[in-house]
Amino acid sequence: MHFSVASTMDISAALPVFVITLREGVEATLVVGIVLAYLNQAQQSRLNPWVFSGVSGGLVASALVGLLFTLLIREVGTASQTYAPVVKPLLEAVFSLVAIALLSWMLIWMTQQARLLKAQVEGVVQATIAQESGAGWGIFGLIFFAVLREGFETVVFLAAQFQAGLVPVLGAIAGILCAIGFGILLFTLGVKINLRQFFQIMGVLLLLIVGGLVISCLGHFDLALLRLTRLQADFGGLCRYFNTSVGIPACNLGPQIWDGTHLLPDDRFPGLIIHTLFGYTDTLYLVQAVGYLLFLVTVGGAYFRSLQAPPIPTTSPAPTGQD
Repeated sequence: MHFSVASTMDISAALPVFVITLREGVEATLVVGIVLAYLNQAQQSRLNPWVFSGVSGGLVASALVGLLFTLLIREVGTASQTYAPVVKPLLEAVFSLVAIALLSWMLIWMTQQARLLKAQVEGVVQATIAQESGAGWGIFGLIFFAVLREGFETVVFLAAQFQAGLVPVLGAIAGILCAIGFGILLFTLGVKINLRQFFQIMGVLLLLIVGGLVISCLGHFDLALLRLTRLQADFGGLCRYFNTSVGIPACNLGPQIWDGTHLLPDDRFPGLIIHTLFGYTDTLYLVQAVGYLLFLVTVGGAYFRSLQAPPIPTTSPAPTGQD
């Protein structure tokens, strides 16, 4: 089968977005499913429309946040034509840093809290229903912020990679649809799914994706510094290690330790898929490799330690209010 560069690039742009959205979407779906099941058990199904309104509101708010980020990036990027070559990689680096921190925290925190999720959500819903007045708005707020939180994490990831256009959006939509399908299988059709195993697999994928962001983040910061020194000679001292012996010069990344431009280029299949999904680069420098390993040791170590907690129960179709 023949893969053109254009078609491969289109597919690869959707893959990491799909993985992130699927995992985030499943978390939101679990909250929605638990709330609907508890309302049904408590004979409060009259509040179901507030749940669906919260889902719709959260999705719309996430889309608006994404639009706001896009406009912000465009405005900042065109604010100064002189420094435009510096601003773009600098923005990519900043958003990458935010995405690394946010997704890493979410990965570890959610793994630690997952086994308590059902009890926590049901406790909030019970307290909300007991208030009588304003119960609908309470349910709406719970669902709205659950969906918005997951949507915001996806939006930040997209901004970090400057992914725009139709293909990443389709990847996000596919992730959302699969998450909804997951919820239908779980809560409506009663299919038993091993949540612990699912989140473990998705967690490892997410860990590798965010690890790739570490490599690209360091590269973006270095490129911004390099371009700044070329625009303003006064900043030349910022480049402590200037490597001109390679095709793409480096400012502070140290010596190049990997050159896959001929063996596995990152702009052609299959390197393009690995590049987009896991941050692979055909020109890897020492500082990037060290940063990647430190990330895996620290965040990855914390994640795998969190897996030692008691397992998430193999799911049942609808909560009964008793664990």
